Amino acid sequence: MTLDDINKLDLKTLADWPLPTKLVALGLLCVAIVAAGWWFDWRGGMETLDSAKRKETELRGVFTTKKNQAINLEAYKNQLADIEQAFGALLKQLPNKQEMDALITDVNQAGLGRGLQFELFKPEAETVSEFYAETPISVKVTGGYHDIAAFVSDVSKLSRIVTLQNIVMEPTKDGMLNMDATVKTYRYLDEEELITRRQASEKQAADKKGKSKAKPKGKEKSK
Repeated sequence: MTLDDINKLDLKTLADWPLPTKLVALGLLCVAIVAAGWWFDWRGGMETLDSAKRKETELRGVFTTKKNQAINLEAYKNQLADIEQAFGALLKQLPNKQEMDALITDVNQAGLGRGLQFELFKPEAETVSEFYAETPISVKVTGGYHDIAAFVSDVSKLSRIVTLQNIVMEPTKDGMLNMDATVKTYRYLDEEELITRRQASEKQAADKKGKSKAKPKGKEKSK
């Protein structure tokens, strides 16, 4: 069939068309119907189907995660108990408020026991964190190298947690050493202090929330 034959075709004489022409026309009609159906109807359904498949994959992943957590729940509980036990052991290395003075005295005695001369031993204001407080102590001692090293070793062996920071050492004219350092001691907050901090935090949050809700009053218009 040539292009001229196609141009001569008339839908009014469709019944008289040759069979090959009818088959071609039927095929084109089917293609047009399928294309129109996909464009106006099936395309949206396919997108919805793809979205549903992605959601299914996501939900399957969540289900698998939850299932594994449920299977390992007992192991997680045991692990939590071990962590709490280890945390309790570490917490016991922190003195309470009543034991803090004794700990500071132990640090001082550790230096005196090694024959060091304290030119400065000044506890500073403590810094309070979530569940513990740290007290920095500014110290300046004079002594021999081995005596200062022994003092540092003795401090590290105390039953409580004590750290030395910001260490600066300088030789003196008589062959001794001056050591400036910050000794930090730690204590845990007792129940009363924790309750006080929690109440203060809740009050601060409530005040902040109340201020955010308050609306500024506009200026009254003069009559």
